[in-house]
Amino acid sequence: MDHSSALPPLDTLRAFEAAARSGSFSAAAEALNLTHGAISRQVAKLEHWLGTRLFTRQARGVALTPEGQRLMQRTQEAFALIADTSDRWSEPRGAAVVRFSAIPSVCSLWLMPRLKRLETGDPQLRILLQIDHRRVDLESEGIDLAIRCGRGGAPGRVSVQLFEEWCFPIASPELAQAIGAGKPERLLEQPLIHDSDAAGWRAWFLAQGLDYRPRPQDRRFEDYNLVLDAAAAGLGVAMARPPLAQGQIDAWRLAVVDKRTALNPVSYWLDRPLGQPRPAAMALATRIAAEAGLPQARLAAFLKSEARAA
Repeated sequence: MDHSSALPPLDTLRAFEAAARSGSFSAAAEALNLTHGAISRQVAKLEHWLGTRLFTRQARGVALTPEGQRLMQRTQEAFALIADTSDRWSEPRGAAVVRFSAIPSVCSLWLMPRLKRLETGDPQLRILLQIDHRRVDLESEGIDLAIRCGRGGAPGRVSVQLFEEWCFPIASPELAQAIGAGKPERLLEQPLIHDSDAAGWRAWFLAQGLDYRPRPQDRRFEDYNLVLDAAAAGLGVAMARPPLAQGQIDAWRLAVVDKRTALNPVSYWLDRPLGQPRPAAMALATRIAAEAGLPQARLAAFLKSEARAA
């Protein structure tokens, strides 16, 4: 275990304190809106970091070891100090709170325009967004649902494909007019803009019988929001990824350069942890599926399956 920090992993302390206070991993899981397995792994991680056992397992729940009792006292003192001296934001909790993870571009371009509709009809439903580029561990981090962009086949989670992308080139209205109509090769005269995955451009040129590999004059940005911003600023030609880019095309911030389309090998997936989802998560997944036009049969398989859905 890496002890480069003098502090143990703070998320493990929260799981430890809840389990020690309740005397049960199951009760701690319910209090923190996590699974029993997530609490168990967090406690094991803390025990490994400290190099000592903190609990003894009993027929009904768990009991603190002497080392666990000492750590519990210090942990409660530290938590009380933080609560007394910090003007901190408290995360809402409850049966109708759904923790949702997505990358920034999906949140701003697809989720935010639909967020009010997704919460409408249930005054108790609250969606807590975790916006992150990294691939999160849904179970250990207490994430109920996530939307990710990829090629499918993610292990340790249940997934269903929300929608595919039929991509086409876009640019600022001024640049699109200057490029005009013509053969697809004409686009290679311009800087091409893409995010961390240029698969959309490769697929589009391949559909036109051309080979494309990123070049020094092309521009790469890690987030698709920046791709669209760069294209709107006239820095080159980007690949429209419907429905993320459709709003900016409708607003005439971006214009279609070439109407020929190609299927992006990367698509969008709705993920959840293994096991039975909570009722609030199931309700939100149903609403997201309706927004994406997902067939009911595939939604039902997603909510019941323990393996990756089709």
